[in-house]
Parts: sequence; C-alpha cells; structure tokens
Amino acid sequence: MTWVLVIALALAVLMVLLFAFKIGPGPREAVAAAVLLGVAGYVTQGSPTLSGAPRQAAAPVASDPAALVEGRAKVTNSGIPTNNRWVVIADALARNGRYADAAEVLRGAINDDPHNADAWLALANALVAHADNRLTPPALLAYGRAIEAEPDAPGPRFFLGLAYAQEGRLVEARELWLDLVKSAPEDAPWRLPLARQLMRLDEALAGQSGESAAVQPPPPAS
Repeated sequence: MTWVLVIALALAVLMVLLFAFKIGPGPREAVAAAVLLGVAGYVTQGSPTLSGAPRQAAAPVASDPAALVEGRAKVTNSGIPTNNRWVVIADALARNGRYADAAEVLRGAINDDPHNADAWLALANALVAHADNRLTPPALLAYGRAIEAEPDAPGPRFFLGLAYAQEGRLVEARELWLDLVKSAPEDAPWRLPLARQLMRLDEALAGQSGESAAVQPPPPAS
C-alpha cells in the first residue's frame, strides 16, 4: 500500500503542476522527470517497512561553555588573565564545547609547568563538563592539584564546590564555599555573589532537612 500511495501522490503532484499552474509543453518533460526522480530516490533510499522512531537531540555538555571559561577568570584574587599559550588555546576550544580537545591541550600546559594552578583548574573544569557535569576521579585529582599549586586562589575551591553542588553533594559544597567567603578579601568582586549563592544553598539544605523530618515516624507514646 505504501508504494501505491507514493505513486498516487507523485501523479497528483504532476497533475497539479501541469494543469493548475498551466506549465507549457516545453518544461513539462523537465517537471515530469523531476517528479519521477523523486519517486526513484524514494524507491532506492526509502524504508517504508521500518517503524518510526523519533530521536531526541542530545543534551549539550554545558549550558554555557563561554561562561565556564569567563567564570574562571573572574573568580580570582590576582585579576591577571593567563598568558600561557596552552591555556589560551584550551580556553578557545572550551568556549566551543570541545572539552575533550581542551583537556588534551591542557596536558601540554601541565607538562610545561606542573605547578600551573590555572592550567590544573581549567583541566578540572573541562573534565567535569566533558563528563556531563559529573565529578570524575581525574577531575577531582585536577582540582586537588590546582589547590596545592596555589592554596590561596579562590578558583579551585569555588569550582570544586560547584561540581559538588551539581552532584547533589550540598554539604560538601557548603563547607568549601563558606570557608571561601570567610577568607575572601573584602573588595573581591566575586565575594558577594558567592555569599548569595551560599544563602541559596543553605535554603536548599534547610528544605532537605524539612523533608527528612516530615517522613520521620512519630515517637512512641510514653
């Protein structure tokens, strides 16, 4: 029945083109050839016996890859952007969502300077984003190396807390961010936004505590 419908549809299209649009004798052969070519293409490529299975588009690895790179430059006490050529190249790749390629490039930066905290942090962020915002063991190791390389830098602890929060590990995220806010310089531009984020985190934890208390059985009567 499918082939009958295809042929009938082709003939209907051909009749409309020839009579409704009053195509002259000259172009009729070209129009007929085009319609027959379409039918032939369906015959060779179509699979009418297969059931339809619409597929959903794959979710992006990160909602805003550029914001991930820009955030690393903002959450800093130095205010000096990196000038390491490997990190610059990796940032360009990460802005386009090419996190795996960025991670490969960042390994070159780390080989050049194993104490480059910005390279370790960029690598950790790229690994988390490439893993669909999951904190994998290699990413956790990279965050730890970034903290070791520059203990006073806020970036590694901020993004590690963010990775914890994305996984639902809110208590661990709160511990990191609370220490970060307490030790932040008064004039740090990221201090107030982080404090507000910490307040939202406290509200989420309070909500979880309320839900847990609600499901607890009542104490036995004395």
